[in-house]
Amino acid sequence: MRVYVPLTLPGLAEAQKTGELGPGPLTAYAVTPGLREWYLSDDIEELEYAALNRAAAASLRQLAGDPSAARRRVVVAVDVPDKDAAADPDRGVDSAGLGEVRIASAVPLAKAAAVHVDADDAEDDVSAAAAALGAADHGDNDAQFTVDGAEDHELLWFGVQEIPGIVA
Repeated sequence: MRVYVPLTLPGLAEAQKTGELGPGPLTAYAVTPGLREWYLSDDIEELEYAALNRAAAASLRQLAGDPSAARRRVVVAVDVPDKDAAADPDRGVDSAGLGEVRIASAVPLAKAAAVHVDADDAEDDVSAAAAALGAADHGDNDAQFTVDGAEDHELLWFGVQEIPGIVA
């Protein structure tokens, strides 16, 4: 199963240093039954893109909690055995948990398929979105508009071998 692990640039640097994403348990995003039901598509590429976007939103939340991190969302795509990615059946189609899975233990970075990172030109919008996230969570429509602005930026695709250049 392909899972998408949300990180920040410091988190990616730590993964490079230790050789693993972790420690567990890790929260990641994948094509779960709940995501399929919500997205109403049978196209696996569309569903994986939706899971990637869920992970990008989780990366934004991590950035909101770490003001010292560079304002770029980071998602690592990793292939894990299906049994290692457990969806919470109690969440069902709860919009906050769509596509969310738990991985019990650390995952070797060598299992990563790709890294997705915001381009430099997204930093202002991502920074504003991270700052507005709390207000958006409390129903402020203007803040939600600002948060949505980060989603206008597509994450760039990088090969795993490019991680040293990304975190430099």
